[in-house]
Amino acid sequence: MDLQQNIDFVLRTVEERNIRFIRLWFTDVLGRLKSFAIAPEDLEIAFEEGIGFDGSSIEGFCTPDEADMLAFPDPTTFQILPWRPSNDGVARIFCDVYSPDRSPFPGDPREALRRMFMKAERAGYILNVGADMEFYYFPDEKTPEPLDDVGYFDLTPQDSARDLRRSMVLRLEKMSIPVEYTYHSSGRSQHGISLRHAEALSMSDALITAKHVIMLEAYEAGIHATFMPKPLAHEASSGMLLHQSLFNHDGENVFWGADDEKYHLSDIAKSYMAGILDHAAELSAITNPTVNSYKRLQAGSDITPAYATWGLRNRSAMIRVPIYKPGKHQSCRIELRTPDPMANPYLVNAVTLAAGLDGIERGLSLPSECTGDLLRMSDHEIRQRGITPLPRSLDAALDIFEQSDFMRAALGEHIHSFFLKKKREEWRRYASTITEWELKYYLANS
Repeated sequence: MDLQQNIDFVLRTVEERNIRFIRLWFTDVLGRLKSFAIAPEDLEIAFEEGIGFDGSSIEGFCTPDEADMLAFPDPTTFQILPWRPSNDGVARIFCDVYSPDRSPFPGDPREALRRMFMKAERAGYILNVGADMEFYYFPDEKTPEPLDDVGYFDLTPQDSARDLRRSMVLRLEKMSIPVEYTYHSSGRSQHGISLRHAEALSMSDALITAKHVIMLEAYEAGIHATFMPKPLAHEASSGMLLHQSLFNHDGENVFWGADDEKYHLSDIAKSYMAGILDHAAELSAITNPTVNSYKRLQAGSDITPAYATWGLRNRSAMIRVPIYKPGKHQSCRIELRTPDPMANPYLVNAVTLAAGLDGIERGLSLPSECTGDLLRMSDHEIRQRGITPLPRSLDAALDIFEQSDFMRAALGEHIHSFFLKKKREEWRRYASTITEWELKYYLANS
């Protein structure tokens, strides 16, 4: 279906289904969902000319003297919101943000991913992504206390959120977002959702939608859903694991390596992985963008990565190669385990794709696999083996990010400079905050 056919389908559906409000969705640079509503009478002109809005009020967009922005709806993302009334209904459409001269706005995260996606397409590749995302339910936004005492995959009456997960799946499927499965995760009151693979842009839209639906479901139930990576010190952390694979224009998975009997990975897949590992430290500010993110990425954990490594079945590796199932070569993929749910999925997919393509272009060789033995080594021994540690704090990650010409080119100067400035401010606020730990350990002994 071409663009005009998609537009005609949307306009016809809006009229036939009595849609009264069209919510235009987009995100700021940090990945926070933004929206405003238009009347159905304005939708056709929105497709043709865009809808103007004040970009100076959006984080990372523009200054007050350059406030005018245009939102152009992407008709392929049209969905009726199933939680709104059927009469006088509401639909949503993701938008691409443009400058007044109708050029793509360089601060639009969706555009950053599309730009990299098109680069991959010119090289003959299409990035497909699946996702596993974890989150916690708490009584409210100020009380980080578990609501259950249930463990990983447990089936028990104590799992009070099972109906919430059911409702979440039904809402997402009504919005054409296929859910592979949901589950109670490792932490008390921690849950997870697995989304079936799609092209990178569609998956990023799906992740933004899923986060919104999860938070909305929790709010309606009188509780709070959080995507904070490490909300509880002694419970499991939350990740946003991305399953990536490259396909060619004939629909064949180019990560599949028929001649590799152990890993079943092609040379393209190995160079793609090598590129991500080579740029691992530079990627960290984007994949792990908060102070709290680095409470998750701690050395010594058996399920979260602390070093730029890869492995078969090894869940402590930055990149895991899932087990190959005979006859399922189209499912051959890698699992990127560093990102957390606070990251902007558009930017994460953009920079990891850029790193992977760089590895392919340079013909990088994949370093040796790291096994579980790594967990029994000291940090000094690991470094002696030439394995690169991931940054241990947001501050350290930003130092590397600031000096990275690669990241500046992948994201564009606008996003790179705003992200750096915003996150430097966040680190300064954190560094100047007096914590309970400091008061406990220093106040009486000073």
